[in-house]
Amino acid sequence: MRHVPRRLAAIVIVLAVVVGGCSSNDLPLVPSAPAASPSSIGSSSRVVIGASFAVLDPFLASLADALRAHAQALGDVNVQVLSAEASTDTQLEQVQAFVDQRVDAIVVVPVDTDATAPVTAVVRGAGTPLVYLNRRPADLPTDGSIPYVGSDSLAAGTMQMEALASRAGDDGTVALLIGDPSNEAAVARTEGAKDVIVLHPGMRLVREAAAGWDRRQAHDIVQAWLAAGDTFGIVSANDDEMALGAIDALRQAELLDSTIVGGVDGTADGLAAIRAGDLDVTVFQDAATQAAKAVDAAVDLARGRTVATTDGVIDVPQTLVTRDNVGDFLGHG
Repeated sequence: MRHVPRRLAAIVIVLAVVVGGCSSNDLPLVPSAPAASPSSIGSSSRVVIGASFAVLDPFLASLADALRAHAQALGDVNVQVLSAEASTDTQLEQVQAFVDQRVDAIVVVPVDTDATAPVTAVVRGAGTPLVYLNRRPADLPTDGSIPYVGSDSLAAGTMQMEALASRAGDDGTVALLIGDPSNEAAVARTEGAKDVIVLHPGMRLVREAAAGWDRRQAHDIVQAWLAAGDTFGIVSANDDEMALGAIDALRQAELLDSTIVGGVDGTADGLAAIRAGDLDVTVFQDAATQAAKAVDAAVDLARGRTVATTDGVIDVPQTLVTRDNVGDFLGHG
């Protein structure tokens, strides 16, 4: 989603490194013990997992932290987390490096969900177990051989917009902030939101733009709309970061009190904004459960076990968050 500063986390009990924009030659090495094939890794053997994240924006950073935490809790799993800094080329290099290092399994949060075929080919060709996380690949196999762990993006967009429509009395003009159009989550969340708008004759979409999951971009876009004289009573954003950018622009224009704003993810900042009364709704994405299920699936595959899926998907439920129930989620974003 967003560009973030490079940062290198310390190597502790769980081997976790966060870097960005590095070549495969720069990647930290996994311990050089001879690798076993997935079917021959014993149930008590340590499992090394390489994870390539598209970026480490606020939500994905929390997902990476949860990945490490679950691995540490298991006690016999090491995880490396790398940021591809929104580059498909870098992500492919990182995945190839993990294969060369003979990790036991690989977890990928794709940069581009329409361009995962090269990643899948490299990992499959090496016979290494692969799990996709949070962003569903367009070409996901339905047989469960490469599981996807995450939540339903279409349902998230629908859930958010239904809540916004209810708060607006099923009437009003809508501005839509889209994440990355090459990303499945942005496409599906946008589709879900638009489906709801169509169902309400009193609602009308008047503005939409891609803001790249970025708070500053969203702020600038909304500010430009307002400066041009555009008016809208509802802002639907594909994630909390863009919703927060819209809130900043609306506050500066003294229009926040008359505008309903919604996001998705349930980040710490998003939940705090709901508590403060600035953000009206978000859809909580359960990072801890997504991470735990991804690590568990990777470990099971590395040890030759079958992973249960529904058409290749391990679904993680999501929850609408409003001012009425935000207290249940504070501290979890």
